[in-house]
Amino acid sequence: MKLYRLKTLTSFDGLEMCEEEAPTAGAHEVSIRIRATSLNYRDIAIARNQYGVGQIQPGIIPLSDGAGDIIAVGHQVRGFAVGDRVAGIFRQNWQGGPMPLRAVPADLGGNRDGVLAQQVVLYEEGIVKLPAHLSYEEGATLPCAAVTAWRALHDGTPLLPGQTILILGSGGVSVFALQMAKRLGANVIATTSSEEKAAKLRALGADTVINYAAHAEWQHEVLAATGGIGVDRVIETGGPGTLERSLQATAMHGRVVVIGVLAGPGTINPAPILQKRLTLTGISTGSRDMFEQMNRALEQWALHPIIDTVFPFEEAHAAYDYLLSGKHLGKVVISGPA
Repeated sequence: MKLYRLKTLTSFDGLEMCEEEAPTAGAHEVSIRIRATSLNYRDIAIARNQYGVGQIQPGIIPLSDGAGDIIAVGHQVRGFAVGDRVAGIFRQNWQGGPMPLRAVPADLGGNRDGVLAQQVVLYEEGIVKLPAHLSYEEGATLPCAAVTAWRALHDGTPLLPGQTILILGSGGVSVFALQMAKRLGANVIATTSSEEKAAKLRALGADTVINYAAHAEWQHEVLAATGGIGVDRVIETGGPGTLERSLQATAMHGRVVVIGVLAGPGTINPAPILQKRLTLTGISTGSRDMFEQMNRALEQWALHPIIDTVFPFEEAHAAYDYLLSGKHLGKVVISGPA
């Protein structure tokens, strides 16, 4: 079978396509023919040895997010059958409830082999069935970005109809959060770096879009858009580089959910947290239970993920480069090998 391995963890040059024997499913495992995979910024960090430094070893099969159909099942498998359309969960042994410590080293494409391959073997507890209305390419976008967005909207106190949410950026998690928040009845303020992307975000339902390239102190624009009150919740993708502005843009008793650190280092003034009684929390994807809850909502809403570009399997390097360029809106997908 065809697959990719990261032979070195220095750059995308370490990504090599290989031919190997297909793995065989054990008693509680299923064999999946991968039809599509999708990229996350985490995958760039792993390729550059900037993610879990020292924990990830060269030679891994990259990518956590993929979808396909089951082609064989172990003799003890009960919940799945040959032909089922499935996706793997990001942390393979996190079934539900608070994330256990044992789930930390069980992430696909990081501490264990991922899904950028023609065929993979996963435990039956580590997969979910795809929503019936989604294609393989759409299903491949769900495990990390969509589940993270779902959890960010429901973490602690769920986002309620009529509340206002600020969503930073236009990558995979951010666009999923925008789509879901609108279905939940929220007012959405989005930020992006270009007028072209701003128009696309408005078309997806964003009520207000702020170009942070034109408004460096964009928190003032958020406050102006909310009559000086601020937002009820923030999906914070930038980390220290944007967090202080997010705190200033949040209303009394609001919640800031940190899901990324894309904007790099910065300083944080904790005063707004104290003065406004804010809740600041960090999350990392979600459990199998959350994934299945989200899938039921996606089916009810008939929601389709936003895919920017689909690259052929043989052009995985180009997919990495495109994600790094930041030109995309939504998800970057790699099709399975022919």
